[in-house]
Amino acid sequence: MNINQATPVTNHQMTTDPDYEIVREALELITNNYRRQPGLEEIAARLGQSPTQLQKVFTRWSGLSPKSFLQAVTLDHAKRLLGQEGLPLLETSLEVGLSGPSRLHDLFVTHEAVSPGIWKAKGAGLTIRYGFHTCPFGIALIMATERGLAGMAFCDPGGERAALDDMSARWPRAQYVHDQVATQNFAQASFQSEQWREDQPLRVVLIGTDFQIRVWEALLEIPLGAAMTYSSIARKIGKPSASRAVGAAVGRNPISFVVPCHRAIGTSGALTGYHWGVTRKRAMLGWEAGHLSDD
Repeated sequence: MNINQATPVTNHQMTTDPDYEIVREALELITNNYRRQPGLEEIAARLGQSPTQLQKVFTRWSGLSPKSFLQAVTLDHAKRLLGQEGLPLLETSLEVGLSGPSRLHDLFVTHEAVSPGIWKAKGAGLTIRYGFHTCPFGIALIMATERGLAGMAFCDPGGERAALDDMSARWPRAQYVHDQVATQNFAQASFQSEQWREDQPLRVVLIGTDFQIRVWEALLEIPLGAAMTYSSIARKIGKPSASRAVGAAVGRNPISFVVPCHRAIGTSGALTGYHWGVTRKRAMLGWEAGHLSDD
């Protein structure tokens, strides 16, 4: 074909998929009217669709429901108001169309696994000392406060800066001090099994919401060599319908390995995603199994 020759487009090719048009209009409607918190029935009525059909088409095209998209838009604006503009919780709640701080709290806990107050504080007033130490799973980033171990992350050589940025983003208003000496004992106590003694427990500091801490404490009760599903953890903490929030809290666990989020698995029993890599998760489970066989 001559490169200067225009390629004709037929009327059929120019026709837009009607389902896409419905989704585009729904996205625009939700984005422009999130302060009113429109429900599925209202959105469907304005687009001339049945709620069931809109739910099906929207979810197929966008990968989430209209309600989930509305929550994501609301959360994004709430973060801006709390963070950039510094609004109080009540004003932020009303500004994004929620009835009060309790609904804002539920929104944050469901999608961020933290309360809006803790999200806004972001570690203000904390001094966190950190260091990088070799371990059976690569390089461990150890973070500690004066009260005990507060963070543990993993990386491969060359990934130290990225790991530190990832962890410090959890508490961006904290003060960070590089201190290999202060973190060395925590590294040894975590990875040298001969130092695991019931009469000398490792001191840990769980920095999170009440819900997160309950989930992390449940993880601490999973025995070495065992595993537990997210739904089982939800039942254990008395929140049987909160598997999704439990999964979010597990993913936000700041003290990997010591608080054994690698022992949390999917309902099918399959190894699900791990923040520091599924390969590392397999290595941790194998390492623990080896230590069990040595006993």
